[in-house]
Amino acid sequence: MIRRRVVVAGEVQGVFFRDTCRRTAEASGVAGWVRNLPDGTVEAVFEGETERVRQLVDWAHTGPPSATVDAVSVREEEPEGLTGFEIRPTAGRF
Repeated sequence: MIRRRVVVAGEVQGVFFRDTCRRTAEASGVAGWVRNLPDGTVEAVFEGETERVRQLVDWAHTGPPSATVDAVSVREEEPEGLTGFEIRPTAGRF
């Protein structure tokens, strides 16, 4: 099991990035979460089997058809044993 945190920059908010990410992760059996960040990027955590997480990281480089991805940063993290996949509220909003 591995865990990766990705931050995706470009035209990635308001283009169904989070919902498509959630559906793609659920179909792949990958746990984690996705949220918008106030700076216009999208942050996601993918946790699961190595190959499935790699596929989600690869997907993040393109996103849904209406997205334009300019850059993706990927950081390795220790798995936390997450289950399910959720869309979280935008960071920094109350």
